[in-house]
Amino acid sequence: MFSDKDIAHFSNLETPFYYYDLNLLKETLKACNNAANAYNFHVHYAMKANFNDKVLKEIKAIGFGADCVSGGEVKKAIETGFTNGKVVFAGVGKSDKEINYALDQDIFCFNVESLQELQVINELAEKKQKIAKVAIRINPNVDAHTHANITTGLDENKFGINSWDMPACADILNISANLEFVGIHFHIGSQITNLDVYKNLCVRVNEFAAWFEDKGFKIKILNVGGGLGIDYHHPNAQIPAFEAYFKIFADFLEVKPYQEVHFELGRALVGQSSSLISRVLYVKNGKKKNFIVLDAGMTELMRPALYQAYHQIENISPSTTGVTVKYDVVGPICESTDCFGKEVALQETFRNDLIAIRSTGAYGEVMASKYNLRDAIVTVTSDDI
Repeated sequence: MFSDKDIAHFSNLETPFYYYDLNLLKETLKACNNAANAYNFHVHYAMKANFNDKVLKEIKAIGFGADCVSGGEVKKAIETGFTNGKVVFAGVGKSDKEINYALDQDIFCFNVESLQELQVINELAEKKQKIAKVAIRINPNVDAHTHANITTGLDENKFGINSWDMPACADILNISANLEFVGIHFHIGSQITNLDVYKNLCVRVNEFAAWFEDKGFKIKILNVGGGLGIDYHHPNAQIPAFEAYFKIFADFLEVKPYQEVHFELGRALVGQSSSLISRVLYVKNGKKKNFIVLDAGMTELMRPALYQAYHQIENISPSTTGVTVKYDVVGPICESTDCFGKEVALQETFRNDLIAIRSTGAYGEVMASKYNLRDAIVTVTSDDI
């Protein structure tokens, strides 16, 4: 929700921009931290969701680690002040340059996604006379029941090492003098709202943990990934169900006294904290369709074009007619997919009205592009008002 003061401030700003409610972000982080601490769980923030400097500052301040999927994200985490010993480097295609940088930073762990990657990290660590801590990312073949483009835990997905390669994986670990095996890692998808899916994941984690320990490996870390979703249809129900989420793992995961349970949460921490604020450029009323053309487009928010993702759209300018009209809400980009919503019921809308596209804190700003030579998106935070 936006106050009259917020809207008055927005009216004086050039659009489009991302607005971050830092107070809501802090509340969300605190709720997650309290729920995780109840079970001594460890949380790493998935930096790919949002790496805005002010957002990262709040996440670092609460003590979370950083889950990175590129060398650039590792570098950003270190430069932002995340403790090196809480930085994890995942990703299916780590380059030698990225691995070498992470080795030089003495990060906590590499989450390794292929047999060949294991061998490469061992070779690069040997050249630096270092020991690289590694966790094996396993593809558990668990259906996350989410959008096909953000499912990562099935046999058909590119992520992780498949179960039939586990014996070869164990052999490589046994002969690799510059690797320290610390645990196993899983991530089955994103925007998961059916928490029962995580019960199935726990079963698979228990099975793989037992398999490795039967082979003589001591597993210190059970990293179950993240993927907890948010309610895009009700953005004012702002704090995700962290207690219920963590309780599933506490109830169904078999954790030995010497083991730690790690999570990689992104969207759930930052998704509801931001909205994309845009102005109406033109209203085009037709016989079959009414269009609102915004000054924000898919260059600012890619998710609807990429995933057919839903975001609640609101006209936050004062209503003048009290009439409701259905509009297709589109952007200015020269692509037919540049559409935020079809047949969206809004108060009758006019040129220069302010439109808020809600729940854009995750995979919004970070996926922005300069296609069509658009200006770079800017950000405004609640402490600016």
